[in-house]
Amino acid sequence: MPSKILIADDEAFIRFLIQQTFEELEDQGTLIFTADNGEKTLEIIRKEIPDLVFLDVMMPKVNGFEVCQAVKQDEKLKNVFMVILTAKGQEFDRLRGEQVGADSFMTKPFDPDELISLAATVLKRP
Repeated sequence: MPSKILIADDEAFIRFLIQQTFEELEDQGTLIFTADNGEKTLEIIRKEIPDLVFLDVMMPKVNGFEVCQAVKQDEKLKNVFMVILTAKGQEFDRLRGEQVGADSFMTKPFDPDELISLAATVLKRP
C-alpha cells in the first residue's frame, strides 16, 4: 500500500512549494493530497487516512489546531502523524500544538530538507 501525505494550507503557493518538495517521493509512489481549508482537511483524513499531514494553523472553516485535536481524539486516526507547519512560531502556539496532540511543530519559512527528512523518518516507521 502506498504511503500518503496530506498538505493542508489555505495558501496555494505554500501547498505548491511543499508538494514540489515531495516530488521525488511522489515519483516513488507516495500519494500526495492537498486541502485549502480545515473542513476539507478533515474529510480527506477520514477518507484516506494519510501517514503524514502537514497542517497550517490559520485556515478557513476549521483551524489547524481544531483539525489536529479532532484527528488525535479519533481512535481510527490517532496514529496519523500530524505536523503543525505555521508562520505562528511563538511559544504559545507551540504549546497549543502540544496540547492538541501534534507530533511535530515547524515554522514557516521552512527548510525543504527538513520536510524531506521528517517525511522519510515518518514513512519508514512500522
